[in-house]
Amino acid sequence: MGLLPEGYIYPREQRATRDLLRRRFALVRQAVQLMLSIQSSFSRSTGQQLSGNALRQLTPTQLEALFPDLATRYGVLIQFKLWLTLQEQISALEHWVRKDLLRPDLLMHLQSVPGIGPILSMTILLESGAIERFASVGDYASYCRMVESVRLSNGKRKGHGNRKCGNRYLCWAYMEAANHAVRYHPSIHRWYERKRARKHRVVAIKAVAHKLARACYHMLHEGTAFDPTRAFG
Repeated sequence: MGLLPEGYIYPREQRATRDLLRRRFALVRQAVQLMLSIQSSFSRSTGQQLSGNALRQLTPTQLEALFPDLATRYGVLIQFKLWLTLQEQISALEHWVRKDLLRPDLLMHLQSVPGIGPILSMTILLESGAIERFASVGDYASYCRMVESVRLSNGKRKGHGNRKCGNRYLCWAYMEAANHAVRYHPSIHRWYERKRARKHRVVAIKAVAHKLARACYHMLHEGTAFDPTRAFG
């Protein structure tokens, strides 16, 4: 009868692949926590700082030499070996997901968007599912949490809707892309600066992410590459 909105059941063929990519987020968080713990131990032990880039270049033997205390060295070495294992498994997981995609051709279209690389393109493709399930670009943007849920009465804000509606992985992907795009793409940077002159920085970044989400909807729907003029004027 059309009284209730219909739910969407993700197709079985790609559901496990999508869930596998979601597990990558948990593995990355664990790897980051291990790296931060190693850096903290180094700072406490030596009074100096060890950058993430410098840590990535070290071998276990080189890392051992940085810690004079035997117990601290042993604990840090365990964490470093766990971190190396996680990096290896994350790379293997990414390779598996890329190989298992039903529409790998769409990745190249998505990667033509500034700020969207291999991981974000796979996230957007798998989390969006069949783009035809969205009746309009506005519905897709709302699903990506790009549309604010505000209750207004007589022009005044009276509250918010459920902010957890939508897909948090798509929201993350477009926000990551927006933060990169405003730094490295000239026309997007200019558009962002104009928006930032009138709004808070976070609002301006969210507006860029909203634009990117709408652009990706049309790209997935039409099978075309990114057009910055169409997206940002």
